[in-house]
Amino acid sequence: MPSIFTRIINGELPCYKVAEDADHIAFLDVNPNSRGHTLCVPKKEVDKITDMEPEGFEALMRFTRRVALGIEAAVPCRRVGITVIGLEVPHVHVHLIPLNSMADATFQKKEKLDEGEFEEIAGAIRKQLG
Repeated sequence: MPSIFTRIINGELPCYKVAEDADHIAFLDVNPNSRGHTLCVPKKEVDKITDMEPEGFEALMRFTRRVALGIEAAVPCRRVGITVIGLEVPHVHVHLIPLNSMADATFQKKEKLDEGEFEEIAGAIRKQLG
């Protein structure tokens, strides 16, 4: 059965997309730790990041860096935290979390946003990515 991320990639489920290339997609986390919390996902469904081929891993990190720079320019924060946990969805994904305090990185505190706020943030990041 395809992961929820594969279903997003295939257009079966909606997302607030901020970037995409031939092999990756980045979209806002709908249950964010902070405003701008974004997931970078390879289009090829792989369960664990350590299962990726080195070339695919490196390409994902280049894509992730580009998106992180866009987030830094679009979302007020002290820095963008990067983490790979991957327990909740069996499909590699990198969390980019705008951080103003360590609480933003704990996955305990969640930001509540409405559709308009998600669209505004996604648009601001897309604008920075050109």
